[in-house]
Amino acid sequence: MTPTHRPRAPRLLAALLPLLLLAGGASAQEFQPVDKIAAVVNEDVILRSELDRAVANIRSQYAGHEDQLPPADVLTRQVLERLILLRLQLERATDTGITATDQDLERAVQGVAQQNGLNVDQLRARLAQDGMSFAEFRNSLRDEIITQKLRQSFAQGRINVSEGEVDAAMANASATVSQQFHLAHILIGTPDGASPEQIATAQKKIEGIKGLLDRGEMTFAAAAVRYSDSPNALESGDLGWRGLNEIPPAFAAAIQQMQDGDVIGPIRGPSGFQLLQLVGTRTQAPGSGEKVTQFSARQILVKVDDKTDDAAAKAKADTLAARLAGGADFAKLAGEESDDATTRRRGGDLGWFGADTYGTAFGMQVAALGDGQTSAPFKTDAGWVIIQRSGSREIAAGDENMRAQVRETIGRRKLEEEWNRFLRETRGEAFVDVRDEQGKSTLPELQETQKEKHKMKPVDVHPEGSRAAF
Repeated sequence: MTPTHRPRAPRLLAALLPLLLLAGGASAQEFQPVDKIAAVVNEDVILRSELDRAVANIRSQYAGHEDQLPPADVLTRQVLERLILLRLQLERATDTGITATDQDLERAVQGVAQQNGLNVDQLRARLAQDGMSFAEFRNSLRDEIITQKLRQSFAQGRINVSEGEVDAAMANASATVSQQFHLAHILIGTPDGASPEQIATAQKKIEGIKGLLDRGEMTFAAAAVRYSDSPNALESGDLGWRGLNEIPPAFAAAIQQMQDGDVIGPIRGPSGFQLLQLVGTRTQAPGSGEKVTQFSARQILVKVDDKTDDAAAKAKADTLAARLAGGADFAKLAGEESDDATTRRRGGDLGWFGADTYGTAFGMQVAALGDGQTSAPFKTDAGWVIIQRSGSREIAAGDENMRAQVRETIGRRKLEEEWNRFLRETRGEAFVDVRDEQGKSTLPELQETQKEKHKMKPVDVHPEGSRAAF
């Protein structure tokens, strides 16, 4: 295969790339006064200056490889769509009471610095070298924490992996564990309830793209950047390395028969038509070199029992969560308030454990956190729980860890599928008015019922910017 360019990113920023590429829109308070709007998103706005800065950040990632970027109007549309999705996630988080505290932010900044062998002052200097102000970095990091917490909250009660699913995967454990596949995709989206005309148009477009690939007129990576409707289009549609348990069953059988570089599709799915490329494969001997993730965390448990009903337990857990958000020490509070006698005397410390040691819901919650982050209260069989993750590590996967690994990978796949569906639904339900370069609406005149449905208020752009600080 001909090598293709992947967007370059300093190691410091790689983990935060999706949000930091949009960092120009992270802090409206820093913008100069503007009088143009790029889009209205429900009752919020995205300023043209935010969009321009985000597009400039994308272009800088492709420095020297600008020919792989789509035309300017397509790139602008893709970047604007990312900003819209980010704004909708932050809005949903605010509506459900999810925030990032100053303590969360300071821990995250310290964590990024430590991971790169720097102190905070050195981190500040390094960011300046990479062309990003420390304020932009902090605001982007704050947005990332909030969206992480939203995803964690979303997983609660929605993602379950049955014993039957694990049993079925374990039956093919040797292949499941030993093979991994590097995948990329191109998506041509269709809306929910798409009309026959919309479906036909999308199918014609994906078939046209497949024709370009078949004739060798464009690489898969370049076509993904130029044409894909997926949120990862600007990362060349890269889906990363995945085991079979992390691949939807509809694709798994076909992928096992593919050679590196092969493309399958078009395949119609719930979000539209897809082309899927096998970028590469790798194999490891089962039980040799394979790793599973373990976590270290503390917990506070509020039991639901004969003396405390569910409503009272939740109310107490919410109160404890508020105290933690206000700066209370987790270990001290766990020692005073947790109903788990075993861990209470250790400040709630659970030690090291696998993702499914305390059940799927608990495992998904702790996996969704970053080190040092604290969860919102969530329900388990024992009662309401708050957890604070203190660390994670990779250990060799022996037979006793195989089941935990399989459960974890199935859970990740399910969460990804449900989360993407959630984002599509959120986008479809939102009021979004994309403006032209003069700031004029591109929507037809709204009926009064539509205005009332979305509860639109007059939108004014002031020098202070369009968003309050988090």
